[in-house]
Amino acid sequence: MKRKQGIYEKYFKRIFDIICSLLAIICFFWLYIIIALLVKINLGSPVIFKQPRPGKNEKIFLLYKFRTMSNQRDDTGKLLSDNQRLGKFGKLLRATSLDELPEVFNILKGDMSIVGPRPQLVRDIVFMTEAQRMRHNVMPGLSGLAQVNGRNGISWEEKLAWDLKYIKKITFSNDMKIILFTIVKAFFSHEGITMENMDTALDYGDYLLQAGKISKKEYDKKQNQARRLLVGK
Repeated sequence: MKRKQGIYEKYFKRIFDIICSLLAIICFFWLYIIIALLVKINLGSPVIFKQPRPGKNEKIFLLYKFRTMSNQRDDTGKLLSDNQRLGKFGKLLRATSLDELPEVFNILKGDMSIVGPRPQLVRDIVFMTEAQRMRHNVMPGLSGLAQVNGRNGISWEEKLAWDLKYIKKITFSNDMKIILFTIVKAFFSHEGITMENMDTALDYGDYLLQAGKISKKEYDKKQNQARRLLVGK
């Protein structure tokens, strides 16, 4: 389904993104250097974590973040679980959302916008309904309606519903409200950074499987579809 774009979204949103991302890089360059050094000291190399994510029209791009996990492995050489590799330093970066600062370079490149639906994992796409996948009709964002309305503290269905609500009416005033609320929540309330009793959020497919909303057979089938998406990116 084709969306009707307003004047702001069509002509000015990208300009706004470029100006804001450039200003952020210039004004906070010192902060990038400090965090990069701390990551190097606490976690080693690489400092930047890169991961394929679906962008506009589900075109896959590499998302940049500061690394928050160690490379700790068990006796067989297999990486430990996310929870085990996420130490105090990594948790602090995530709690303050400072790990997401490098995404500003994704915005400058045109992979992302300041505001929009968060770019989920590639494997999450295959578990979404056709209606939910309409969230990919716009540029993914550093923050969005779902992030200021609970983030990982709400269900997947609620997050995706907020994304769809956002794309119905993209305006400058709405984007500014989301930016303001994001700053407040990230640095003051730390609301919904992770799911309850978990250090990392569940993937959409894992959530559906645990909730009994899909069978193990369907889960495995869709995971194979996700692997093929990554191979063909």
